[in-house]
This record gives sequence, C-alpha cells and structure tokens, in this order.
Amino acid sequence: MTPERPRGGGASPAQVEPEKGFRVFESPPPPKPGQGPLYAALDLGTNSCRMLIAQPKGSQFTVVDSFSKTVQLGVGLEASGRLSRASMGRTIQALRICQKKLERHNVRRMRLVATEACRRAENARDFMRQVRREAGLQLEIISPEEEARLAVISCAPLVSPTTEQLLVVDIGGGSTELVWIDLSEVVPDERPRAIMRLHTGFDAQPVGGARVVDWISVPLGVATLRDQFGDVEDDAPRFALMSWFFEEQLASFSPYNAQQKRDGFQIIGTSGTVTTVAASYLGLRRYDRTKVDGLQMTSDQIDFVIRDYLSLGPEGRRTDPRIGRDRHALIMSGAAILQALMRIWPTDRLSVADRGLREGLLYAQMTADGVLTEGPFA
Repeated sequence: MTPERPRGGGASPAQVEPEKGFRVFESPPPPKPGQGPLYAALDLGTNSCRMLIAQPKGSQFTVVDSFSKTVQLGVGLEASGRLSRASMGRTIQALRICQKKLERHNVRRMRLVATEACRRAENARDFMRQVRREAGLQLEIISPEEEARLAVISCAPLVSPTTEQLLVVDIGGGSTELVWIDLSEVVPDERPRAIMRLHTGFDAQPVGGARVVDWISVPLGVATLRDQFGDVEDDAPRFALMSWFFEEQLASFSPYNAQQKRDGFQIIGTSGTVTTVAASYLGLRRYDRTKVDGLQMTSDQIDFVIRDYLSLGPEGRRTDPRIGRDRHALIMSGAAILQALMRIWPTDRLSVADRGLREGLLYAQMTADGVLTEGPFA
C-alpha cells in the first residue's frame, strides 16, 4: 500500500537550492512508464506548490515524476486578507512548470487542488481565473474536511494493527488538521484498510469500521502561526507563546478534554515540520525518505530536537543543513504545534509520515477508476 518512488524521485526537504533560497525539485528523467494511465495530484498550499505524477502498480502506485517549490502564496494574507501580486506571480511561475510536466507526460487524469490560503483570500476566485488564463490549469479549492480525509487515507499504511485510538495530524502552511479515529471495533489486521475506506467520507462507514470520533481544522499552520507572533523578538518566549496559543485553539476538539489511555494509542504526523524534526534527530545532512517515512519517535526524542533548535537560535537554524534554508524561518512555528500536541497526548509512538494530500489524491482517483488491483480501499 506504500507508494513506490523511483531512485532519486520524490520531493524532499533536503533537495534545496541554497543560493536561491527556494526548494525546487526537478526530478531526473523519469523512467519510461509501463502499461496503464498516468495520474497527477497537485497540492497548492499556503507555503508550497507540490505535484506528483504516478502510475498504478498493483495495489500501489509508482511515482514517475514530481515537482516541489516554496512559493509563499500566503505571505501577507494574515494582515491584508488578500493574496499579494508578488506571491501570485511566484505561484503562477511554478504552476507553469507543472503544466509543462503534465503535457510532457500526456496526463489526462488529475486533481489539482488549493487549500487554506485560497480558502481564506478575498481574491482567491480572481487568482483561480488568472491561473487558468496564464498557466492553463484548472485548480479547485477543497474544503478542510476533504483535506483532512485525504491526508488520513495517505497515512493508512503506517497504522499499526495494535492501534485502537489513532490521531492523524497534518501541519500545513496555513492550517492544521487533526482527525481522531476509533479503531477498537475493527479486526486488528484490517485496521490500515479500514482507514483507507474513509475516502468515502467520515460519516459513511459501516458498523465495525473505522469511526471518526472528531476532526478539526485549525486555521494556524507554520506560516500563519509565525505571522501571528512576528512582533515578538525573543526566540524562546516567541516559541512558548506560539505553542500555548495553538493549544488554546483545540478547546472545541472533543478528545482534548477526554482521558486517554496510552496503550493502543498512536499519533501519525504528516508535514514538512515532522519530517524535518525526524531528519534532524537522525542527523541526516541529506534527506532520505526511506529512513524518515515510518520512523517512530518518542516525546523525549522530539523534545531533544526542539531544544537543539532553540539553542541554535535564528542564525544557527538558518545555516543548519538538516533544516534547509527554505524551512528555517518556519521550523519553530511548526515545532511549537508539534510540542503542543505531544504535551496534550504524550505517547511513545509518534509515527512520521512522508506522505500526505498528494498521495491521498492519487489513491482516491485510482480507486474511483478501479485501476488498483485488490485496491487499498477495497
């Protein structure tokens, strides 16, 4: 059920052009695809534009091309309520590259989605029209629930058969989605597959299936939370304020005040923040997805990395190769969110997921078309 990637394929936090200050992943020449259609999934977020092109292979898929660039679409949105001309220009440049890749591979089946920045911006519809006119792409703005659902199903292969209560967390640039799922009535070996079936909707599950206890989309991600506290100069106080402020936003999430057992509980975190923390813990100077995806970290290990980030200070983080120059300004706001979650729900089983919305989009499309043999949603 885990998506396969060609050697060297797949965008990653360490594939950066430091001299330009942007993360830009241009994949090597893709392998010649075998028989079968190609699918594409594009995720335009508050901070980055990322795309995968993949081909079904059994019950999985093989990534044949990818693209990732930090576009900072949401810069200034918190103050103005609008996407700026400069940020839209950067984003359209990235989308033009995506359009060329789609043409090069003759992709006909695709979903190209935008998330929190475009949900909030007053001029989002005008931007969508500009994208159609100048980049030739038809983007759709998806709801927070669909964003959460797609992130959840992409993480299903990481669910342990012993997990009875599952929290999936997707820390984005403009928002953070949390989904709490009760798996206690599901046969242990069927638990990952039961998560996959959530692609039909959180409320459409049969008796004995995965039950969504609650979900929430907090309009704070690594970019928006950073902007909220940009006027606080001291590094450590700013970090503490961000962490406690994020926790305050979870008051309406029903598991927040519920007593939870540690046994049978698992958190899966999917985001650049989580994978960067994992890479830092492993001491990777060059990112390696095979070492990060599926890694389990304890609260103590996460706290160790965060304390190290704080001791480095802004300048130290900027030059730390484990973080990357495109993420150094955002890592502490993401770490503040992660610390808040680990403070509320302490566990020795945080699973790191280098996967998310794009993989969910691909699984959902392929399943709808019936091209996955013994498909993961079956």
